[in-house]
Order: sequence, then C-alpha cells, then structure tokens
Amino acid sequence: MLKRTIEKQLLDWKNRPHHPLIIAGMRQIGKTFSVRKFGNEQYQNVVYLDLRADKNVHTAFTGNLEVNRMVSVITASQPGIRFIPDQTLLILDEIQDCPNARSSLKYWDTDGRYDVIATGSFLGVKGFRQPYERGIPVGYEEQLDMHSLSFREFLDNYGMAPDILEYVQGCIDRSIVIDPAIHNSFRRLYLEYLIVGGMPEAVSVFLENHDVNAVQRIQRQILRSVRDDFGRYIDSKGETKINEVLKLRAEACLDSLPAQLSKEYKKFQYSLVNSNARSEDKADALQYLADLGLVLKSYNLKEISVPLEAAKISKEYKVFYSDIGLLVSQLERDAALKIINGELGAYKGAIAENMCAIGFHTGDKDLYYYRGRSGSPELDFVVSIDGEPSIVECKSTNNRATSMKYVINHPEKYGKHPAVKISDTNIGFGEGFKTYPIYYPGFFHTEDEGFIIPKQDFSNLTIPDRRN
Repeated sequence: MLKRTIEKQLLDWKNRPHHPLIIAGMRQIGKTFSVRKFGNEQYQNVVYLDLRADKNVHTAFTGNLEVNRMVSVITASQPGIRFIPDQTLLILDEIQDCPNARSSLKYWDTDGRYDVIATGSFLGVKGFRQPYERGIPVGYEEQLDMHSLSFREFLDNYGMAPDILEYVQGCIDRSIVIDPAIHNSFRRLYLEYLIVGGMPEAVSVFLENHDVNAVQRIQRQILRSVRDDFGRYIDSKGETKINEVLKLRAEACLDSLPAQLSKEYKKFQYSLVNSNARSEDKADALQYLADLGLVLKSYNLKEISVPLEAAKISKEYKVFYSDIGLLVSQLERDAALKIINGELGAYKGAIAENMCAIGFHTGDKDLYYYRGRSGSPELDFVVSIDGEPSIVECKSTNNRATSMKYVINHPEKYGKHPAVKISDTNIGFGEGFKTYPIYYPGFFHTEDEGFIIPKQDFSNLTIPDRRN
C-alpha cells in the first residue's frame, strides 16, 4: 500500500473549515485509491459512488437537489449504504460524467452534514465542457490537483528513512553539500526512478520484485488504456461516444513525442505528426492530451520578464510526458538497461528536461523556457519563484551551461536573475549560479510561509470639524 503526499493534504482539508473538494488528475494516478483509503481511516462511514460505471445513481442529481431528497434516492438505489450526519464522507468518483452531481456540491456544502470529495479525470477536457444545467458551484467547492508519485514519494515508499529524506531536503533548501554516500545512493535510485516513473501500479510492482520487464508491461498497458479513452465524450442524451477523428489525431501527436524530444531544439513540430490534418487540428488534439494530464507544455518567452505569462509565445512550445516512466517505456527496448548503466544516449537531454518539467509542474509552477530568435541563447526553463524569474539549465551530465553563463554575463540585455544548473553533481556554486544534483526536481517544492497583512487600526480617525 503506497504512501502518498496527498494524504496529508486531505487531512489538512478535513481538519479546517472547508467546502466539498474536487481532486483532478489523469487516469490511473491513484485518485480513487487515495480518497477511499483516506475515508476509511478518517471517517466512521464512507459512501462511494462511481458516476462513470453506475448511470442509475445519476437520477439522484436530477430535479430537486435538496440534500434529504438526494440521500433518499442514493440509499434507495444502493442497498446497504447509509448516511450518518457529521461522520460520513461521500465520494463522487469521475464526477465529470454527471454534470448535475457537480452542481449538487453547492447544496451538500450549504447543508453541512456530510463531507464530500469528488474525483475527475476529464475535468475541462473536450467533450465534457457542455454547459451545466445549474452551473458550476463557484464558491462552494475547492480543487486539488494530483500527480503521479514524485521521486521523493518513490524514495519514501522504497524504504528510505524519513530523517534521510529530510536531511537531503534541508541540504537542497539551504544549498549545502550532501554527504557523498547519501548523494551517490540517491543518484542510483534516481536512475531506477527514470525507468519506473510514478504511476502507482508500476511503482508497486517494482517495489515488490524489481522486475523491469513487468514494470514496462504495466506502463504500456496504462498507455493503451488511456488511449482507449481518447476522444470519449458525453452526448446530449448522456451517452458515452467516441470522436474517432480526435482520437486518431491525439494518438498521432502522442506517437510523435519520442522523435520530438530527440531533436536538439525540442520545439513541438506538427510536421512530425503522422496525420493528414491541418496544423490547427493537430494543435487541438495536442491540447486534448494536455487537458487529459498526459503531457505538459512549456512555452518559449519573448523576453525574461515578469509576468512570464504575458511574455510567452503561445504558438511555440515544447511538450513533455507528465510521467517519466511512460516516456522511457516508449523508447527503444534496451533503453532501460542503458539508463540504469548511466548511458542515456540520444535521449539524455530529453530525459533531463522532462524530469525538470515534471518537478516544476508538481511544484505548481507554470512551464516556460527562453530561446533567442537566432537560436541562441537557449535556457531550458524560466521559473517564477517569489515573483522573480529564475533561469534553469538541466544537464544529464556535468556539461557546461554555456547559454546560462552567457545570459548571466549580459545583464544589460537579459536582466539579472537567480540561476540554477541541474546536473550530475552535488550541490555547489558556479560563477553567478547554484548547482543541484540531477534528482533535485523530485525535491522541488514551493515554500508556503504565509502572507498575512497586518490588521489596520482606524481608532484614531476622526471627522474633521468643518465649523472652523
């Protein structure tokens, strides 16, 4: 049974005043398992409804959404379940398949007798954006994004002692050299993580028997299962349909990724997508993959300045897998063996950048990079930290970060920014930049130190005497 970071977030949610919670994320990353485990551990009673598999229960969310009525319909259609006020967690799985269930969150929240957590794999995905009959309950729900296991979660489940994990996190946070023995152990485990990735089923099988062939069979099965759902949508009658054209285009975009990432400049090129569709239609299919959570898009910037979103070039981007193991499973059959031996081959740059993309995304950072119009300099990532852009170079070895050094040495043209080099080395310092080990992306997180504005004191204000 895997330990997940989201368990602490769920407990924090339960122990404070809260609204119904929606957990969003791609399929098979463990949303349902984590929520049901949390419910069984923290509540006396759990009511679980699979809104994709059980269409009959949808009737509970039609007509009058008064809570007592919904409870009556649910219990009538699901023999054996019960609702206990103040002791029940209601789980609405795959809530996007029943839009009215999303609308009902307002009424559960206002009633207040039952906690509600919903999960969704297709929230915001094309085919599930039809208008809600009663609207999305703005102000009556919270949302939490879930990802596959990070490298730190992988280590935690591997059996790494918590104090060692905290030690490494502390060294990274304070830029202190990590003990060489610990660093070398983490480096070897990082190479294993590149192969296994963070999909829960793949991690579980690997930790049980360390069989890489079994892991990759699972990864390929996961991709087949996800691909089977490409193009799925709900029609006006509530029936599940498949948009075959969108499905084929999405598959073609996904199939092109290994070739896209093997290029020196990894900008996504629609000419490499094996489809007769126009670029605009291919772009629609690629965005569909991003909406599913299967891929991540990193946008080029016109300049290195905040806000980064205002400086992005919307039609120029790189595309990465959201799970590193899924990427590696699509490479040559001997890729895993080469990786475990430290021989990353033609994909070494792609793997290093993909890991950084995953780490920053998991840390709730939008993804950007910078490439000059002439093709140089090219910075792998530009990340906003504390409102300031930081420039990042990701290297699979300890190669020189030529572009980063050029930008550092020309502040009159590019501005002065914190700089980070991620490479196959320990923590250290260069000329104007910090270096971090290749496993740093798995420990990247955004500090939440709180931001409290002091209460204003108006006690000394008086109305002026206008008689004078």
